[in-house]
Amino acid sequence: MPSRKNIVVIFNDDHGQWALPAYGNTELRTPTLDHLARTGVVMENAFTPTPVCSPARACFQTGRLASQHGLHDYIANDENFHTRRWLEAETTLPELLHDAGYQVGLSGKWHIGNDMEPHPGFDSWFALSGDYPIKAKGPYRYSRDGTVVERSGYKSQVITDAAIDFLRERDEARQFFLFVGHTATHSPWADHPPRLVEQYRDCSFRDIPHDPSYPFGRQNLESRDLILRTGSHEALMQYYAAISSVDEAVGRLLDELEALSLRDDTLIVYTSDHGLCCGHHGIWGKGNGTMPLNMVEESIRIPMIFHQPGTLFSGQRRAEFVDHLDLFQTLTAYAGVAANPEPPKGYAGRSFLPMLMNDPLGDPWRTVQFGEYGSTRMVRTLRHKLVRHYDSGQNLLFDLQDDPRETVNLANEAEFSGLVERLAAQLDAHFERYAVPDKSGIRPGGPDPSNRTSPWSV
Repeated sequence: MPSRKNIVVIFNDDHGQWALPAYGNTELRTPTLDHLARTGVVMENAFTPTPVCSPARACFQTGRLASQHGLHDYIANDENFHTRRWLEAETTLPELLHDAGYQVGLSGKWHIGNDMEPHPGFDSWFALSGDYPIKAKGPYRYSRDGTVVERSGYKSQVITDAAIDFLRERDEARQFFLFVGHTATHSPWADHPPRLVEQYRDCSFRDIPHDPSYPFGRQNLESRDLILRTGSHEALMQYYAAISSVDEAVGRLLDELEALSLRDDTLIVYTSDHGLCCGHHGIWGKGNGTMPLNMVEESIRIPMIFHQPGTLFSGQRRAEFVDHLDLFQTLTAYAGVAANPEPPKGYAGRSFLPMLMNDPLGDPWRTVQFGEYGSTRMVRTLRHKLVRHYDSGQNLLFDLQDDPRETVNLANEAEFSGLVERLAAQLDAHFERYAVPDKSGIRPGGPDPSNRTSPWSV
């Protein structure tokens, strides 16, 4: 392990795992992320605990399930919701690292409540306002350490500028943790730099399946936009350009670390809050692209790439199931920080730091992945996925080997009744062990609302 354990987490917004060459995309141009993947460690089966922005971010920052921290849906740009401190009762990763002596900075999207005031644990705070417009170019309101400032220009550049400022102005006697929250890949997929958009003008988008409309729910939110539902070539060009813009931003950050002689002492993590469908399954959006909420693979799978020259066992592609809860534990282990005292019901994640070093794991790693979104919960094995809608009682069972596009529900077939029962028991046991009753997604009356479009808010 290095003597200096600096950490930079680049946490993109709405970046589906499928949308990177490192995961098989054949048309995207992302030379920086390609380099990190080729010479770092790629987690091939990385998942989000909740396929929507705010709770996924809260899961990473706390290491806790949504049914533990209590935030179950995106936070609306409404004063009734976005000014609340949703994680007030939780101990976050920034707090743990700050208490261990780290200098902690944020640049970009927070979206876990009260963006305008620095949250505990942060020494430097440059956050998009909770009432920010969802578009690629400014002007926007940001909070710089609690003072509102307005910045024009392309968001990816503004966010990167602030991240570089943090690196240049840091206390050189301290280790640092920098969280960079990019937003370019979020809808409406428009207004990205023409020099990036035009390189995809002749793109065939052959990596996106031509799926029929999702058969297990109606179109919702972003997915109701008829232009996007027809598979708009322009929207896909813009989405690909957004990913290329983030790749350029990551390159700028790496160059700055090199210039400051920090590269070898700094662990880089690239990931996203959740996946995204761009016509996959006939959906545009993530878990709330349909109603009932969905858990399709493109919504729940995320990129997760690690890089540190001379420290990680480079060139690895790991197949184990991991998620943001595990990432929280991995980063605390890397920093040598104990996630104590344990909160109610503890932590569901486990450090996979030995994988990054290609060291023995000790106990076998899990072969199942769990997920939730409000009253919808999922358990996924290597072959099968069970999705349970607890509000309606509907079960969905998919054989991901024979039906990778998740088109045939086997839950009501007699021959699969035993499998449904076993997976349901496994799912219930997991949440019985970890869920905090008054924060649970299936508690009577539903979760605390964070917007006006959640199924439990209407």
